[in-house]
Amino acid sequence: MSRLRYLTAGESHGPGLTAILDGCPAGLRVDVAGIDAELGRRQSGYGRGERQSIEQDRARILGGVRHGRTTGAPLALFVPNRDAVNWGDVLAVEPPEGGAGAAEEVVVPRPGHADLGGALLYGLDDIRDVIERASARETAAKVACGAVAKALLGEMGCTVASHVVAIGGVETGSGMSLDDVDRVEASPVRCRDEETGRRMMAVIDKASEAGDTVGGVVEVLAFGYPPGVGSYVQGDLRLRSRLARAVLSVPAIVGVEFGLGFAAAAEPGSQVHDPIVHDPDAGYARQSNRAGGIEGGISTGAPIVLRAAMKPISTLRSPLDSVEMGTHLPVVSRFERSDVCAVPAVGIVLEAVVALELADAALERFGGATASDLVAAAGAYRRRIRER
Repeated sequence: MSRLRYLTAGESHGPGLTAILDGCPAGLRVDVAGIDAELGRRQSGYGRGERQSIEQDRARILGGVRHGRTTGAPLALFVPNRDAVNWGDVLAVEPPEGGAGAAEEVVVPRPGHADLGGALLYGLDDIRDVIERASARETAAKVACGAVAKALLGEMGCTVASHVVAIGGVETGSGMSLDDVDRVEASPVRCRDEETGRRMMAVIDKASEAGDTVGGVVEVLAFGYPPGVGSYVQGDLRLRSRLARAVLSVPAIVGVEFGLGFAAAAEPGSQVHDPIVHDPDAGYARQSNRAGGIEGGISTGAPIVLRAAMKPISTLRSPLDSVEMGTHLPVVSRFERSDVCAVPAVGIVLEAVVALELADAALERFGGATASDLVAAAGAYRRRIRER
């Protein structure tokens, strides 16, 4: 059972997004400015839409933190939507004046979205309810929770980072070190290679001119994560299974791979697996990291490396064909304000969900009612395995 869990609530254009983060140990230093910095990173990136100029996301902590440190109680986080004032009674809790029909109903589902499936699932005549909750705006709440998880992992000496390795078919190499972080963050597309980054921006510009969108691939890495976390005894306890589930929970993510990933299928075993070595001081290690830091469902101590594929954003300025619900008449799909490319931004969301899952798995493995208990237990384990 998860030790660290979170729930989010709220709509894209409602008053704001609420998150409850339960299971965080006491005594962890939580910096609101640090959470806001992560929220700001999520809003950045070449290809984002006009909404990012409206929202300036800031988090409010409503519970679980006292005098800058967690208390062990659930954290309540709130991220206001500044754009809510521009939507009047569209999302009012009480029926607006004139009855429920005062707000224009949305009856044309957009291809690639949850619109049609959600309307059929919940028996809705107005798709607005689906649009508001299925929106990627919800990821702001994930990022706020992820900032806390990153702080907890930081106490253990673990850093989670990401970079863009492909946009619209323009690719750069995988593999990133902590020395690359500043260069990645300085790039408008979060690409560590400047020339490739310019080519990525050109692809985004071309798609924008055509009223189209582009997707890409992001690589996420966790440096300094302790070995021995996860399990092989049940499928849902394997660390890869847990991370894959977390990554695929992010809207528009359509695939995930670890280490060599799909490329391993074309190689002989001698070029896929990592030889094991032992150092008297450092203990067991691998000569390479083709497995991406996880073997048999358990972390190896090497950097955890995964890549996630993001499909092009479904909302197009040149819409695809659709059908009007109720009349079944063929129509052109509607356009709801959107980005051209959100691949640079999705890296920050992926960092958040990966950090949350890694922190949860570490708490299950090492326990600890306080952050210092967790760090001490992880340290004791590292010392024990060095002696074996």
